[in-house]
Amino acid sequence: MRIGTIELGERPLFLAPMEDVSDPPFRLLCKRYGADMVFTEFISSGGLVHESEDAVKKLDIYDEERPVGIQIFGGELEQVREAARIVDQIGPDVIDINFGCPVRKVVCKDAGAGVLRDLNKMRALTEAVIEVATRPVTVKTRLGWDDRSIRILEVARMLEDCGVQALTVHARTRAQMYKGSARWEWLRRLKELGLSIPIIGNGDALTPEKVKQMFDETGVDGVMIGRGAIGNPWIFRDAKIYMETGELPPPPSWEERVRVVAEHLELKCQWLGERKGVLEMRRMYGGYFKGFPGASRLRQLLMDKETKAEVLEILLNFRPDDPEIQVAVPRAVRAVPVALTARLPAPTRQKAQTAEAA
Repeated sequence: MRIGTIELGERPLFLAPMEDVSDPPFRLLCKRYGADMVFTEFISSGGLVHESEDAVKKLDIYDEERPVGIQIFGGELEQVREAARIVDQIGPDVIDINFGCPVRKVVCKDAGAGVLRDLNKMRALTEAVIEVATRPVTVKTRLGWDDRSIRILEVARMLEDCGVQALTVHARTRAQMYKGSARWEWLRRLKELGLSIPIIGNGDALTPEKVKQMFDETGVDGVMIGRGAIGNPWIFRDAKIYMETGELPPPPSWEERVRVVAEHLELKCQWLGERKGVLEMRRMYGGYFKGFPGASRLRQLLMDKETKAEVLEILLNFRPDDPEIQVAVPRAVRAVPVALTARLPAPTRQKAQTAEAA
């Protein structure tokens, strides 16, 4: 599969652009464990144009995670055009347009999935981005606004005509939000159109078995993994092994999970600063330790800690098979994993700005 000149191999796997999840630390971990391409959290066009600190921070990308796409959303044509120009200067491998986010605060502005109610506007927004971009433009969308307006086949042909170089489809309508089953039959119908652009399937690819099933049943060119990767960057590695051998590898051990979580925390703190990094990491613990004995107790212990040292003290001493440590004050911190000595490199965005200033 190719997007423009980007060669991604056969049956590539993509990390979905998930708000508050797909930040640089997590993208780097997913890349290590086999993601072929990753996408940033979606970024508000208005935020970029008005230089919102949060929006601009999300532009940070790193050479180690390439190929990487920056995803933008917005409902105002000129804002989207200007935001695309800003993103293009940062130098991602792909600019992706979000026409799929179903949350109310986005769709009420005719952004995200809101634009599915006005395909002429979708075309105009897409053409505006392609007009200013010097790199491939891709789109992520849904089947339609609701069951009465599923027009994804028409949308796919329109976007192909506009010059989009890949299309990701979450196989639900906006009305479904994230409920019910993804309707993979529409992905198969898209492939049967014989489009010249790759189709990437998304929705319910939550396990290695489901990833393989989506490829086999629909014929999509790639699979994008969202919720299945939360707290589980190993899913990319495991899915590739399963597709190749038909067997699932052993799940990561407790020690490997702790090591990766500790590294995730370290990278978060390097990227955001210690206080914010510790706070934002709290939402990740549930996914990482789900299903282990004592997981809820560990999460409880971690949630009220405000420094990296305090979190590591709990994390590196906790044992799911040791009831005493689950209720006692943690022992002295054991050796910090070697991975934590690695440093987050300078983002491409900062390098680009420095060169431009020079």
